[in-house]
Amino acid sequence: MERFDGRTVFVTGATSGMGASHVRGFHAEGARVVIAARDLEAASAFAGELGERAFAVRLDVTDEEAWTAAASAAEERFGPVSVLVNNAGAQHVAALIEDTALEVWERALAVNLTGQFLGIKHLAPSLRRAGGGSIVTIASTMANVGSPYYAPYVAAKWALRGLTKTAALELGRDGIRVNSVHPGVISTPLITSPVVAGQPAIGDLYSPAPFAVPRLGEPGEVTALVLHLASAESAFATGSEFVLDGGLLLGPALAA
Repeated sequence: MERFDGRTVFVTGATSGMGASHVRGFHAEGARVVIAARDLEAASAFAGELGERAFAVRLDVTDEEAWTAAASAAEERFGPVSVLVNNAGAQHVAALIEDTALEVWERALAVNLTGQFLGIKHLAPSLRRAGGGSIVTIASTMANVGSPYYAPYVAAKWALRGLTKTAALELGRDGIRVNSVHPGVISTPLITSPVVAGQPAIGDLYSPAPFAVPRLGEPGEVTALVLHLASAESAFATGSEFVLDGGLLLGPALAA
C-alpha cells in the first residue's frame, strides 16, 4: 500500500518546476491529485498524461472567487482534500527598494503570501471534512535572511512564516498540521532563467560553490520532504520550518 492511497492532494502552481515534481511524487504514491494552475490547457494536458487519478483546475491564487470554484470542483471530483501543497509563487524584477514600483510590491505579496492565505482559508474546511490532514506551505531561504534587490519577495516569504505558525495553532485540534518548507537554490526555471531579459538569473547570484553541499538542489529532493511532511511519518510536526538548502544559510563551508 502506498502512503497516499485513497487521499486527495491539491497542489498549486502545479504544471512546472517544483509543483510538477510534487504532483508526480504524490501520484506515484497512490494519491488522487488536483493539478491547480493558471494555465488550464497545460494543467489538463498534465492530468491527461497521468490518468484518471489526476484532475486539472484553473486557479489564479490571487483570486478568491477562483479559489472557491477550484475547491468546490476538487471536492466534487475526488471528495474531501487531505493534503494542500501551497506551492505557487513568483519572483520579480530585481531592484533596490527605492526603485521598486508599488505594483511590483503588491503583485509579489499577492502571489507569494495572499495566495497561500487564500489556499488555507478555502481548503481548511475540506481537510476538516476529510478528518484531518496536512498543509505544506512552500517558503524560501529568503524567508530567513535579507536579500538585496528582492525586498517584495523577501517580505512575502517572511510573512508566510507567521501565517504558517498561526494556521498550525488554529487547525491543530482539527487534526490538520501546517508546516513550511524553505528551499534554497533549486534547479527550476524560477532559479535558472532570468525574470526579465538583461538581468542575471537568481541562480547566477547565489553560486553553490561555497555551500557545504556544493551544487544546486533538485526538485525531487524538495518533493521527498513535502511527501514526508504530508504523511503520517511526520505526525508530531506542526508549525515547523524545514530548510533544504545544501548549507546556504550556514555560511561558507570549509574548503576540501
